[in-house]
Amino acid sequence: MSVSLQQSMPASRMSPTPGFGLPSVMRVLYITTRQRTGGWLAEAFAADSASQVVLEEAVGTADGVSRLRDEAFDAVLVSHEPGQLDAMELIEGYRAGGADEPIVVLGNQSEQEMAPLCYEVGADGYVCVNTTTTRNLIWVTARAIQRHHLLRENRRLNLAEQMRLQREHDEADQLLGQQRALLGELESLRREGPPPCGQDAVDARPTIPLPDELIAHYRELLRTYIIMGSGNLSDELQQLGNLLVNARLTAQQTMQLHLHVLEELVHGLGTRSTRHVMTRADLLVLEVMIHLAEGYRQRYHDRIHPPLQRLLPGFE
Repeated sequence: MSVSLQQSMPASRMSPTPGFGLPSVMRVLYITTRQRTGGWLAEAFAADSASQVVLEEAVGTADGVSRLRDEAFDAVLVSHEPGQLDAMELIEGYRAGGADEPIVVLGNQSEQEMAPLCYEVGADGYVCVNTTTTRNLIWVTARAIQRHHLLRENRRLNLAEQMRLQREHDEADQLLGQQRALLGELESLRREGPPPCGQDAVDARPTIPLPDELIAHYRELLRTYIIMGSGNLSDELQQLGNLLVNARLTAQQTMQLHLHVLEELVHGLGTRSTRHVMTRADLLVLEVMIHLAEGYRQRYHDRIHPPLQRLLPGFE
C-alpha cells in the first residue's frame, strides 16, 4: 500500500460543530500485513491534533481476531491488500461471529469502486489512502464510532421497551385473572357452595350464556370508548344501561360480558401497550355498572311507587 495521506487543514479552521465534535481519545486497532506496517499511519495521526488516536497494530487476520476477542477497541482499521489480506473476507467472517465494533477499510482503490463492496460485508466506511487526508480518516472513524454507539443505544432502548410491554401484558393477564376469580367466587356464593381457592379460583368461570348481538355491541362500544373516552359516549352508555336492565342482566353477567370482550381485545394487541386499554376499560365498566344500578333502582322505585292515574271528571 502506498502512503500518501495528505496534510490536514489546520485545526483552527476545522472547529467541530457543537454536539458533533470529535472524541478526545480513540483507541484503534489497525489490522495489516508484515509488508505494510502501521508506522506511517501512527505518524499521520500524531501530526494531527484534532483527536488523540491511540493506534495498536495486529499483523494478519488471526492476530487481529485474537486481539478483538481479548481486548476492547473503539474502532478497527483494516488494510485491504488483495492476495495478502482480504479485508472483505475478514469483515464478513467477523460480522458473522456477532462482533459489532466499527470497521473502516483502508485501500489503494477508489472509493467509488470499493465503498459499496465494503458496505455489503458490514464495514462502516472505506478510505482511499491515495486521495484522503488524515483529518478525513479521523472523521470517518469517529462517525463510525458514533453510529455504532447509536445502534447499541437503540438496541438497549428497544429491549427495555419490549420488557416494559411484556410487564404490562403480564399485569393485564394477572388483573383479568383476578377479576375472573372474583366472578367465580360470586358464582359459588350464588349456588351456596364453598368458594374456590388457589388455581381453581382463577379457572372458575361463570357459564352464563350471553347473546352474540350483545357481545358484538359491547365490543364496538369498548373500542370506541378506548379511542374517544367517556365524554362523547354518554348517550350510548345510557342506552346500554337500559338495554342491560331490559334484558334483566345482573351485575355478574355484565362483568362477565366485560371480561369476555376485554380479554379478546387484550390478546389481539400483540406487542402493543395494554396500559391505556386497561385504564379505559376500567372506566367503562365503572360507568356501565353505575347505569345498571341506576336502571334497576329506577325500576324498583317505579314498582314500589307506581305513578298515580288521575280519574276523569265525574268518576271521582
